[in-house]
Amino acid sequence: MNESIKISVRALVEYVYRSGSIESGFRTATSLTEGTKAHQKIQKTYSEADAAEVFLQTHYEYEGINYVVEGRCDGLLIQDETFTIDEIKSTARPLEDIRSDSYPVHWAQAKCYAYMYLKKEEKEKMSVQLTYVQVESGEEKRFQKVYTRDELEMFMLDLVKNYAPYAQLRYSNRLKRNETIQDLAFPFNQYRNGQRKFAGAVYKTILDKKTLFANAPTGTGKTISTLFPAVKAIGENAAEKIFYLTAKTLNRKNAEEALLMMKEKGLFFQSVTITAKDKVCLKEETRCDPSYCEFADGYYDRINGAVLDILENESVMDRDVISEYALKHSVCPFEFSIDLAYAADAVVCDYNYVFDPRVSFKRLFEEQKKRTVLLMDEAHNLVDRARGMYAAAITKSSFLQLSREYKGKHEGLWKTAKAINDELLHIKKEAGEIESVVKELPAELIECLESFMVHAEQHLANGENNEALLEAYFSALQMVKISAYYDERFVTFIDCFKSEVIVRLFCLDPSHLLSQTGKKYGARIFFSATLSPLSYFREMLGGGEDDYVIRMPSPYEKEQLDVFIQPLSTRFRDREKTIEPIVEMITNLVETRPGNYLVFFPSYRYMTDVYEQVLETNPEFQPIVQYPSMKEEEREEFLANFDDVHERSLVGFAVMGGIFSEGIDLKGDRLTGAVIIGVGLPQVGLERDTMKNYFQESGKNGYDFAYVYPGMNKVLQAGGRVIRSEEDHGTLVLVDDRFLTRKYVEMLPEEWRDFVVLRG
Repeated sequence: MNESIKISVRALVEYVYRSGSIESGFRTATSLTEGTKAHQKIQKTYSEADAAEVFLQTHYEYEGINYVVEGRCDGLLIQDETFTIDEIKSTARPLEDIRSDSYPVHWAQAKCYAYMYLKKEEKEKMSVQLTYVQVESGEEKRFQKVYTRDELEMFMLDLVKNYAPYAQLRYSNRLKRNETIQDLAFPFNQYRNGQRKFAGAVYKTILDKKTLFANAPTGTGKTISTLFPAVKAIGENAAEKIFYLTAKTLNRKNAEEALLMMKEKGLFFQSVTITAKDKVCLKEETRCDPSYCEFADGYYDRINGAVLDILENESVMDRDVISEYALKHSVCPFEFSIDLAYAADAVVCDYNYVFDPRVSFKRLFEEQKKRTVLLMDEAHNLVDRARGMYAAAITKSSFLQLSREYKGKHEGLWKTAKAINDELLHIKKEAGEIESVVKELPAELIECLESFMVHAEQHLANGENNEALLEAYFSALQMVKISAYYDERFVTFIDCFKSEVIVRLFCLDPSHLLSQTGKKYGARIFFSATLSPLSYFREMLGGGEDDYVIRMPSPYEKEQLDVFIQPLSTRFRDREKTIEPIVEMITNLVETRPGNYLVFFPSYRYMTDVYEQVLETNPEFQPIVQYPSMKEEEREEFLANFDDVHERSLVGFAVMGGIFSEGIDLKGDRLTGAVIIGVGLPQVGLERDTMKNYFQESGKNGYDFAYVYPGMNKVLQAGGRVIRSEEDHGTLVLVDDRFLTRKYVEMLPEEWRDFVVLRG
């Protein structure tokens, strides 16, 4: 072997020394603010001879592998001839509960740095110090040991020895991967129209370490057109890892199927799919409590064996495969998938694992990110999803309840919860009994939340089982985290009604944060069937003028889709008088062109009004109807209706922008056509109007950015349900007079523009 593996000190010692169970609902995770303050407080006491945040790196050869171990030690203390590594740990636990042997992993981390410095400076011995800081009181507690050169060398040998089986397996799997990539051909007999060009653009983007925005209509074969060139680029050493990101389960399935297809062609490429904890949990109730869940109890004692086993025997590790091995080794399948993600060649997951500051992969090296490709499917969803990731809200009533509950029981919690309640009352007094928006961060509120978090964390870490406290803690943590990103692209919404006050931090324009996160990665591919207008999405997703752009033609013939426009006004004020003509049009459609149809409405209210008119006019005509908050099995039941052969036409009523307007695949006779009522404009309100004003002030067309483009995207998604394969033929009816205006005609896909206007 002649392999070099780079690993951080923390990742190395955690792999070898981690043990014990996954803890219940709350894990001690002192806020970054308090943790940083604790470190800085200690580091400020260092003498001039001492140093803080010292970068250390060493090379360690073992069984043909060169381990490059690196990290930053908190402190290097120099006094006379004594050299001490200081490892600082902030904690919410009472210091009297912490003994010298409480955290072997902390000693291991400090000893690693001691070995690295000793080797670099050729010392004969090193002193190691653990400094614990209690974040609430600021109290400090220290443990110190002295190690000789022989002891530290023995420690390092033992550390690497325990890590080596994992490293060697990764190395042999990488060799196998690269060999099979060289022999891998495109898994289909031939490329579809434009598909080779698309795949070539993806490959070039990865080689150039750039960003590509691709509008690739349905049928282009987006999944294989992005995954195949990304895999080939890894074979050429242009990248090392792929994140396939999407918001929908169906798209994750498409990625898994593409990887399985390449596997059948001889590819060895290890991928892991991360499924939401609630969906993959093996227990009746998702409760990570070792006393309740055997998969959480002792998880860290078994996880290394589970990881070695699955990596030795599997390549495409989807939900079922992960669950099988999780049962075999009695480990939590969700945490298992997260641990596997660091070892896999590809990770198939939701956007939030990369972009959400609450859940992103923390253990990836910056250099690893630079060799990672982001493939972002259905990228049109990422704009609003990012706004959600960078949002936070605080509710007054939850803190008033806590202040009452802990009065006389826990002074710190009572005082800090009361301070938050009082500050929210002050904000209410300033804002009045209305919903309002301000451009400033509520700094006093953030300070109160930080103080509350310290006391809440201590209480929760000591085993307090209080759902209200836990929920308030995490909402405070989110608010404090998001406040660190607050700038001119954010606003604060204040909603006051009766005795309640809700304060929300809201990101109007997530493009900067998406760009900052994305730039850490080697290449970014944004693609969707509805990434239109491309200029709008390129800007909103953090792109720039020098990024690559590609518009793929539809692989289908225009003749496959008959498009009609019924020029009614579906504006809110005119809806009542449109009900009758819409019912008449739907009735005529299913009589003259029998089959299965989906009718998309701009709101539940409008849908209900039309539904009631349908029943009144033709009681035998029974559409199936989407309703709010449908469970997964109810969604599946709704879609299953389209699998059956019906004597009469089947019509499903659904809401545009909802669960049935994208991410569903009803091929062939399962869906004959779609009717889209309205231009999809988001509901007018303070939030959207604030966005409109922000973009207008930024020199853009604020109304288009806040309303028209997001609305039209919903139209394109809904209309895209009709033609899903080369054999499909169908009908699309667009109901709104605005579809005949120049602005909207220009936004229609080329294959929709040969439309017929319905008159009368």
